[in-house]
Amino acid sequence: MSERKTVEEFNGIYLDLSKQSGKVKFAEAGLAWKPTGGTGGENFALDGQQFFQCQWSRGARGHEVKILLRDSGLIQLDGFEAEEFDRVQKIFRLFYGLNLEHKDHALKGWNWGKGEFGKAELAFNVQNRPAFEIPYSEVSNTNLAGKNEVAVEFSLPAGGNETGTNGHLGGARSKGRKSGAGKDQLVEMRFYIPGTATKKENDEDGEDKSMDGSEGEEQHNAANLFYETLMDKAEIGEVAGDTFATFLEVLHLTPRGRFGIDMYEASFRLRGKTYDYKIPYDNIKKFMLLPKPDDLHTLITIGLDPPLRQGQTRYPFLVMQFKREEEVTIELNMTKELLEGKYKGKLNARYEQPQHTVVAQVFRGLSGKKIVTPSKDFSSHHQQAGVKCSIKANEGHLYCLDKSFMFVPKPATYIPFDHISVIVMSRVGGAVSASRTFDITVTMKNGGGETLFSNINREEQKPLEDFFQAKGLRTKNEMLDDSSALIAAALKDADMASSDEEVVAARADRGSADEDEESVDEDFKTDSESDVAEEYDSAHESSGSGSDAEMADGDAGGDSDPPEVAERPKKKAKISK
Repeated sequence: MSERKTVEEFNGIYLDLSKQSGKVKFAEAGLAWKPTGGTGGENFALDGQQFFQCQWSRGARGHEVKILLRDSGLIQLDGFEAEEFDRVQKIFRLFYGLNLEHKDHALKGWNWGKGEFGKAELAFNVQNRPAFEIPYSEVSNTNLAGKNEVAVEFSLPAGGNETGTNGHLGGARSKGRKSGAGKDQLVEMRFYIPGTATKKENDEDGEDKSMDGSEGEEQHNAANLFYETLMDKAEIGEVAGDTFATFLEVLHLTPRGRFGIDMYEASFRLRGKTYDYKIPYDNIKKFMLLPKPDDLHTLITIGLDPPLRQGQTRYPFLVMQFKREEEVTIELNMTKELLEGKYKGKLNARYEQPQHTVVAQVFRGLSGKKIVTPSKDFSSHHQQAGVKCSIKANEGHLYCLDKSFMFVPKPATYIPFDHISVIVMSRVGGAVSASRTFDITVTMKNGGGETLFSNINREEQKPLEDFFQAKGLRTKNEMLDDSSALIAAALKDADMASSDEEVVAARADRGSADEDEESVDEDFKTDSESDVAEEYDSAHESSGSGSDAEMADGDAGGDSDPPEVAERPKKKAKISK
């Protein structure tokens, strides 16, 4: 008995929903968990002095022990048998002086209830029983999705074995012990919160305390209050530390809107009227500075992984637009020691330059990411870095970088050169506009699909071809086979310019038959008015084969040659189509 009081062991226990079970040991000094067979995660240990509260309830793999820590962290141990409750309860009472509370979950399946903010998690209660709980450490962002609706976004795995959660909030997550999810994972939940509510304050233990006893309390919109409380509890936004720099009302083309940018030591925040985002610098995979061909604006494009989310829409790229001539003066909110230590040679204490330059330099200094600019090997016909074109119905600009193509603003498309199989230059057949524009189809390797850039000015063909050749890209020019079709289209254009709209439609594919049409019109005007009435009078009654009879009667008294009479019905049939 003395040995059992010193150390208690349980097998088949899962730590924080880990994929691999392990062995947990309880001792007076704390607890330790070790994965079975040395796989599924590293060893984990926790000091018993950190234990604040413990609960017993049904779990995903049996019964679980939930341990709330003094620093607002949370530990879940799942896989206990129902008959082990008394033994676990005795361990917590003797070792840690805590009562193991038995908590039953609501099983009615109702989707309406009451949200309560606890010390370490948000509980959704139905009839005073928890239906589910959301640890604050699993919340990556929250936004007001409507007047009475709050969207809560959950952290996605940063890699195959991590959750990407807010590790600084404590618990096992701070040490990356929780395994990444499977193919399907809950990423967002929305709460509809109507009416008003009274603001609450926290007591010394971190639990919410109502202020109903005071007189003249101010009522708040319930959804706004829920949003603000969750922002504070999950440490999203301003509590991320001191703001080093702030840029107000920056125009974003993707996602569309104006956002304020707050720069912190490890992350930056986008503040909009509806959505707020906190994005770690580690999520930045690409940073591009792209001059817009209008000579007025410069674009900053930031590639993110995981992408930004607005509801069901994902944005793998942020596209900001700045006026080139707009200068700003800013002093970084940073101590001299920090500036001359960690950021020596990376940041300046004061900036007085165009805004896009300042934003790019501050991002580079804080994130350590390289700034990518357009390739010096490419210059368009108008001596610009970008070429105007379209993806489907979306107009934008295609930039040729040293190792990739980038199309902005929407849909922002990034194509590395080493993923390209072949580039095909072609012209849309038939239309005379083909003489002024052409298309580029980029086909990816290994069946990766293809991307079509259309409506590129014909003047850009030579600069693009030279760039493709300089970068060693495999190309195919289908426009070389279209010269005869181009000449024919140009000749058609001269005829169509002097024709009515109906006649243009009839002549679309007739070629040299236009000369015959003119002689037919002369016969109709000279000898008969019946055909004119048939074509253009709303009062005419003939249709189908009757029109042929009228044409024969009208031609009987004329002097037209027999070959022309024989051809006339065919042309009329074509026009009626």
